[in-house]
Amino acid sequence: MRLLSTWGGCRRGDFQKYGIFQLLFFLLVLLATCQGCPDKCFCFSQTVKCQNQDLDQIPHSLPTNTKFLFVTGNNISRIGVDSFPTRLDQLTDLYLSGNDVEYVDAMVFDKLPGLMRLDLSNNNIQNFSDRAFPADNKLQVLNLSRSFHNHSFVDVALSFLQTGHHVHLTALDLSNNDLVLLPVGVFTSLPNLVNLSLQNSSIISIPNGTLRVPPLQDLDLRDNGLRNLPTSTLMEFKNKSGLLIRLAGNPWRCDCFIDDLLDWLKNSTQVADIQSMTCGDPEGLRRRSLLQVQQTQLKCPGDMEDVLETSYVFLGLVLALIGVIFILVLYLNRRGIKRWINNIRDACRDHMEGYHYRYEVNSYDARLANLSVNLDL
Repeated sequence: MRLLSTWGGCRRGDFQKYGIFQLLFFLLVLLATCQGCPDKCFCFSQTVKCQNQDLDQIPHSLPTNTKFLFVTGNNISRIGVDSFPTRLDQLTDLYLSGNDVEYVDAMVFDKLPGLMRLDLSNNNIQNFSDRAFPADNKLQVLNLSRSFHNHSFVDVALSFLQTGHHVHLTALDLSNNDLVLLPVGVFTSLPNLVNLSLQNSSIISIPNGTLRVPPLQDLDLRDNGLRNLPTSTLMEFKNKSGLLIRLAGNPWRCDCFIDDLLDWLKNSTQVADIQSMTCGDPEGLRRRSLLQVQQTQLKCPGDMEDVLETSYVFLGLVLALIGVIFILVLYLNRRGIKRWINNIRDACRDHMEGYHYRYEVNSYDARLANLSVNLDL
């Protein structure tokens, strides 16, 4: 028992010593990681969080070993060349959402050579410099959701995607923006883009060749203003056999020009939400599933039947208007018309009386002539 007690005591002492060493080691690690942590920020290991602190710029005194940086929910309107005064070679993830950012200047990310994921969502970007990223950047994921609220700036703001510097970009989120029309060739310089979200971005058309280059595997086009897809775009989709597309929530126009789209939908497995695609017009087919629309229901805007129907309606309206005007004129001139009718009646009566008088005279003259002849005989 004494031996067991002695052994047990030694073990407890060892545990106590081990606990003290572990605590000291943890404190040293904590001091090392917290060294240089900016005010109003929380630092742990290689993560720095400066969230909802009403900051007007990115903190400068960042630990050089920072890998994940969260500066969200502040008031940083411009990201300039001096936003990162020190080089952060280990930084891979940068989150700048909800800062009301308007301008992203040139060479902003030159001091972040290892940056792979960038979140600039929920901002108000008006200008994004073509030279914001270095030519050899490693960016893979870019989130620009809810960042463009004026479509007149889109061409300029998205021109940085066409520089040819983003060869590693695989995922791009442009959802919930006011894009309307995509700039021509905006994705042609993204040879490795596989995930593209354009959901709820007010897009009314996709120009030819826009989606030809990227090897897309996931494309989200839901809740836009698309009424049809051109044949060239459908061919681009068909050439990407591994592509999964979402198209629900668009006001598709179900007329004779949608034939190619319907054929593709009925013979393709690429559309994930095909059951939710419905007609936006005409009125008779509104909210009808595209899969339930029959070929005989598709009418062209210039169909003769529609033209004749419209012509008949127009003619009826014109005749009705003429009738109303005629009745109104008669009502306003009722007294004059009455006098005119009375005059015609009197004239007709006088004429008939004269005719009757001449008839009687002629008859009387004829009788006199007969009487004279008889007397002579």
